[in-house]
Amino acid sequence: MTTADQNLRPEPDPELAAIADYLCAPWRPSPEALTTARYALLDSLGCAALALDFPECARLVGPLVPGATLHGGARVPGTRYELDPVQAAFSTGALIRWLDFNDTWLAAEWGHPSDNLAALLAVGDYLSRSRLASGRLPILMGELLARLVQAYEIQGVLALENGFNRVGLDHVLLVKLASAGVAARLLGGSREQVIAAVSQVFVDGQSLRTYRHAPNTGSRKSWAAGDAASRGVRLALLTLAGEEGYPSAISAPTWGFSAVSFKGERLRLPRPLQSYVMENILFKVAYPAEFHAQTAVEAAVALHPTLAGRLEEIDRVLVATQESAVRIISKTGPLYNPADRDHCLQYMVAIGLIYGELNAGHYTDRVAGDPRIDELRGKMEVREEPRYSRDYLDPEKRSIANAVQVVFKDGSKSEEVEVEYPLGHRRRRAEGVPLLLDKARANLARRFPEKRVCELVELCLDGERLEGTGVSEFMDLLVP
Repeated sequence: MTTADQNLRPEPDPELAAIADYLCAPWRPSPEALTTARYALLDSLGCAALALDFPECARLVGPLVPGATLHGGARVPGTRYELDPVQAAFSTGALIRWLDFNDTWLAAEWGHPSDNLAALLAVGDYLSRSRLASGRLPILMGELLARLVQAYEIQGVLALENGFNRVGLDHVLLVKLASAGVAARLLGGSREQVIAAVSQVFVDGQSLRTYRHAPNTGSRKSWAAGDAASRGVRLALLTLAGEEGYPSAISAPTWGFSAVSFKGERLRLPRPLQSYVMENILFKVAYPAEFHAQTAVEAAVALHPTLAGRLEEIDRVLVATQESAVRIISKTGPLYNPADRDHCLQYMVAIGLIYGELNAGHYTDRVAGDPRIDELRGKMEVREEPRYSRDYLDPEKRSIANAVQVVFKDGSKSEEVEVEYPLGHRRRRAEGVPLLLDKARANLARRFPEKRVCELVELCLDGERLEGTGVSEFMDLLVP
């Protein structure tokens, strides 16, 4: 006896429908979310400007094929490139993410929602310039900011209970998903077209996390988000050109994403899509470091003055942390490159204890050659503190706690310095925002004259004026 599949197209998976409904319904973010989005915009652009100082990053920026520029295309911040929006999204995304200094979201899955800004700036600039060339009005920054809040929400809410990392997949899947959805909507896509675009994301093969972990940690982790954002833009453009979608791309038995890539688990969308993620986003204010280590570095820096002239007397360094940090950034043995070092908890703590600071330069081969660093790494004992792990997952706390204590050879001990909430946490906004703005000014000043930096900062801090500015006019300010 032979059998045949029943070839009836189902209704779209509820997750696809929920994303499309959220993107297509009339909606305005909360005032707090819009204010935070302006900080995120400014911070991300500063991160991109700083990344251009690093040749390993700068070589990836620009046309994929030499000379393949597009007059009137999308600009790449801090450069004079004009590119098609797919390649512009890749270049901008690589710049924003390169130094691991842009904002962060931590839950069952981790990620950096500002990675989606690469897709929005590329599509927004391209559309605005095209509209102006034909006598129409540009896309306004107000719409771009609202879409940015939505991109954060899509990525962050899907990260709350879906641990793609536990099945070996990288979090940039969610960048591709959010970027495809917001790009499709920004391009004028209907509800059906948004569903089609985001369904294509689940049909794609997804990135493995192997480039983030020992023994393969490498620089792909610094451009993977740009790759995902550009792929999201490409899928949106294909959809708007007429490509069909796949309504049960997630749930189809045998062949769907859940069956093939998620061990049979269904995706969970645990809360309504609103403005929650942007309101609670974590900014990297002080240190370009993987976020689970932010409070550990802050604690190490606080201990630095007590260790002056005593490094040789250290017997052990005790580090208490959360389960996620133990699983993804606690490592021993050789560290082969800057990407390896900024994902090593012990390396970052050692830098804080020895130097009393941590900046992007501390990951270079020159600094890593300091023999004191590996000597101190070898003395570290990292353990999970169960309370930190519980509070990390508590939606009312969302702490990222670490504690550091030094034990000396004579048996004496330093104080144990515990930091529960990093500077970039919502609970420390009043303390963190002025420092975040200082960070943005300093980073932008590496690429632009002081007058331009002041103009950009003042514009981003004036919500009403920024929202009424065309995307192409805003991008004009980012051309050196």
